[in-house]
Amino acid sequence: MHAQLYNDKELFRLISEGDETAFRMLFRRYVPQLRPLILHLTKTTAVTDDIIQETFLRLWISRDKLPEIDVPRSWLLRIAFHLSFSWLRKQVVHHKAIDAITSDYTSEGPVTTTEETMVYNAMMKQVGAAVAQLPPQAKRIYLLSREKGLKIPEIASELSVSPSTVKNSLVRSLHFIRKQLELSGHLFPAVLMWVLVNIVLK
Repeated sequence: MHAQLYNDKELFRLISEGDETAFRMLFRRYVPQLRPLILHLTKTTAVTDDIIQETFLRLWISRDKLPEIDVPRSWLLRIAFHLSFSWLRKQVVHHKAIDAITSDYTSEGPVTTTEETMVYNAMMKQVGAAVAQLPPQAKRIYLLSREKGLKIPEIASELSVSPSTVKNSLVRSLHFIRKQLELSGHLFPAVLMWVLVNIVLK
């Protein structure tokens, strides 16, 4: 079995049938992509390895759902970024964990990230501006998810609406925020944008 002969959806289908060879192929295909992205967030090699292992463990445990996944790459990235962001949130102070994303230091020593920090700060300002433009109900739903960390069922209960209403509102808000970032020229920090925006769809 040659990995090049199978696209991601085909590998997902094979994995759903318990094919361990397909699982190893997908693992080898995505670890080189996931590792630098997760390491950029955690700044810790050991934590990065743990998150990668947990990501693929969740994939294997959820293999019965894999045939329903339309975009395997997005699904994997969402899991990896959710785990990364959860790890950051468990640090002593949440804002310090977020600051680590643009820290001037890594486990290997000091690095120069002035330009990246400027881009990050500009992006976050644009995210805030986009959120401010959302309709009142959509804005409230987004903030309950993003700032209070509430899950979709919890938001639905608090606002006395259905979970599908909450999810649809979040999807629309995320599309709007992403579009505003693209229009403002913030294409470079796509990974950070995913973590800081799309992670709300838990």
